[in-house]
Order: sequence, then C-alpha cells, then structure tokens
Amino acid sequence: MERLDGKKIIITGGTSGMGEGVVRAFPALGAKVVFWGRNTAAGEKIAQETGATFVKADVADKASVDEAMKKSVELLGGVDVLIHAAGVGPHCPAEKISLDAWINTISINATGTFLTNEAVFPYMKENGGNILNFTSASAFINSPGQAHYAASKGAVNCWSRTIAKEWMQYNIRVNMIAPCIATPMYAQMRAMMTPEQLAVHDADMAKLCIGGKMGDMETDFVPVMAFMASDGSKFMTGQTISVDGGIMMVR
Repeated sequence: MERLDGKKIIITGGTSGMGEGVVRAFPALGAKVVFWGRNTAAGEKIAQETGATFVKADVADKASVDEAMKKSVELLGGVDVLIHAAGVGPHCPAEKISLDAWINTISINATGTFLTNEAVFPYMKENGGNILNFTSASAFINSPGQAHYAASKGAVNCWSRTIAKEWMQYNIRVNMIAPCIATPMYAQMRAMMTPEQLAVHDADMAKLCIGGKMGDMETDFVPVMAFMASDGSKFMTGQTISVDGGIMMVR
C-alpha cells in the first residue's frame, strides 16, 4: 500500500461510512489528517482513536465550509489533498420525491462539492493539489428509486471534469471516486431485511460484481484511496475511478 508520509489531507464526511474508513486508515500511513463532520460526539471519538483532528462543519453551508477550511489549513500548515466524501444517498420513487428532499440532496451532494472545492482552491493555487470528489454509478447508469441522488452525482461529475481542465494550469488535479463498499450502515440495512429479502438481495449482488458482494473497506477501498491521494497518481486528472467490483465499467 502507498505511504502518505507528510501529506496534509482534509477529509469531509469523516464521521461515518467510507469517509470514516479513510480517516481511520490514513494516519497510520503517515498522513496528517483533519476531518469534517456534523456529529461532534462521533468526531471527537474518532479523533481520539486515530490521532486525526476533527473540525465540525456542514458542507452545504458556505460560511461553515469557509471557516472549516481556513481552520483545517491552519492546523495542517497547508493542504495537499482534499477528499470530499460527505454525501447522502436517499431512496424514493421519482414521482414521490418532495421538493424539500430534492433540495436537501442537491445541497449536500452537489452544492457541497462546489463549496468545498471552491474553498480549497485558494490554498492549492500556488503549489498545486489533489481533489478527490465522490460520485456514484447512479450518475452513469439507471438507478430506479434514486433520481434525485443520481442527478446530484451527475452534477458532481460535470463539475469535477470541468474544473479538472480549468485548474490543471495550477497543477491541481481533480478525480472522482465511484465506490461500492460495505459500511456499517449497509450492515444495518442487511440486518433489517427478512430472510426472503436478503436472499433476493444477495442473488442480485451475485450478478452485479466480482465476488457477489460489496467491497471490503480495508482491503479493497483504502489501498485505492491511498494510491489516489499519493504522488503515484500525479498524472491522473478528470478521471472516474470505479471501485465497485465491476458494477460500472467506465469507458
């Protein structure tokens, strides 16, 4: 696995899911990590357990993002990498999506990407940097029951590819991560299924990806994230990195 010695890394959405998984892994690889989240209790607990530093922030609020970015850069003494993992993944039939649900999803997933990327730009403009935004297969393929989520991630894709081209003059690279990784939330969802529902779900997964199940955080996801955060990926920009066992074959 790639080492990240001396890398100054900011991770949003670091109090749960894949963001938390990266926060827990990167300090041991030599990175200096500041992570954001809205859950103070969870953030402080993770910080104590990992040695990373927690900053409370709401990625959908410009004032919160700007303040958190300034504080994070001061704590790190600069910034090399922004991993924007914060997001929501609601489910609802398209015809039943409320305006509030649409606005909330777009605000967190799309506007949150815009705000965090814009906020980190001034700190990367002089010396370059590395931005990793989270997208989803839902933005590329049919995703029934998640039209608002798919739309928000489609916006992330278009934004990320465009700034990858615009900001390459500053040696800032921008790539997208499209994951399908098991998280504690997924484990909870499985636990709530009936045996019949679980059987159908697992049969569907067997047709979707290699091994017939979601990827493992430590062995499948973290090594890819470490590579993408390292200098080993320095000639990659504007790309979608699909870590999903073959669900979406990017081309």
